[in-house]
Amino acid sequence: MLETQTIATSPLRPAERFDFWQALVAQETAVARIYSEHLADFDAWARISSLGAFKITSFGYPSLRMSRTDQLIRRSDPEIYQLAIPVAGRSIIIESGRQSVLRPGDLTFIDTSRPHEAVHQPAPHGGPVISSSITMQIPHAALPLPRAKVERLLGVRLPADEGIGALLAPYVRRLAEHPEQYRAADAEQLGNVALDLVAALLAERLEVETALPGETRQTALRARVHAFIDENLGDPALGPSTVAAAHHISLRTLHRLFAAEETTVAGEIRLRRLRRCRRDLDNPRLRHQPVHAIAARWGFRDKAHFSRLFTATYGMGPHAYRSRHREG
Repeated sequence: MLETQTIATSPLRPAERFDFWQALVAQETAVARIYSEHLADFDAWARISSLGAFKITSFGYPSLRMSRTDQLIRRSDPEIYQLAIPVAGRSIIIESGRQSVLRPGDLTFIDTSRPHEAVHQPAPHGGPVISSSITMQIPHAALPLPRAKVERLLGVRLPADEGIGALLAPYVRRLAEHPEQYRAADAEQLGNVALDLVAALLAERLEVETALPGETRQTALRARVHAFIDENLGDPALGPSTVAAAHHISLRTLHRLFAAEETTVAGEIRLRRLRRCRRDLDNPRLRHQPVHAIAARWGFRDKAHFSRLFTATYGMGPHAYRSRHREG
């Protein structure tokens, strides 16, 4: 799995917990002044995963207010950007004269080299008693965009339900929440993909996509294509031509995009459909649904063709697969 470290204040005596947390924040992100109503018993945790030159950290903590001032910046500046994703609770970010209210699922971008404040609170109407968030740390030098342009988006709420944001947020959350699903050997590549998506998101909001390196644009386009395929697997008409048309690119460009992958566009669509079918055949709640209905739901209209593909991929027919699963 990814190189990951989990740290919690709970093993410490209550009186030691807050000071420990301040030191941890200073070590893992940047020196900051932190205030909290829970100084006497600061119950918090952090899970830190390494992605080569980048780090992704999940935090959980009671309500707090954190500020990074000019004085602290002069004292210590790691020169990093932070992509922040609130997971639970409510956050307010104040940076560059802008104030943004963030709720779970939003995105924002912060620069440790500029003064800013952050207020994190549990949900006001019930829910978890702690706040939690995920941050990705990016060295200034790694982001292929001029700092003068990036400054226009600092502290701004960036939607995660559209465009590149809808690809970036779940990708970073999955890395942070399930590091066991990835190999340590892939850490650098996973980090570079995250960086390319961050750069693409900022460039999209700034309308300067053409300023990005070609490789970064390719990564973002590839992510869009994979998301489009996943969203349209149930459409029997889904194929290379429809994928290319939806992204306003030629078939040749689409096939070139997949040249470095282990399969063709059509092969990727077929494999993803088969995986969805297998998942549904494994699902006991769907045991009364006929196999052909499950196949049709994921774009396989020809029962015999589906059965041949399933058998070739998984070594047994779909009916036998379902029966064996039930017996197990």
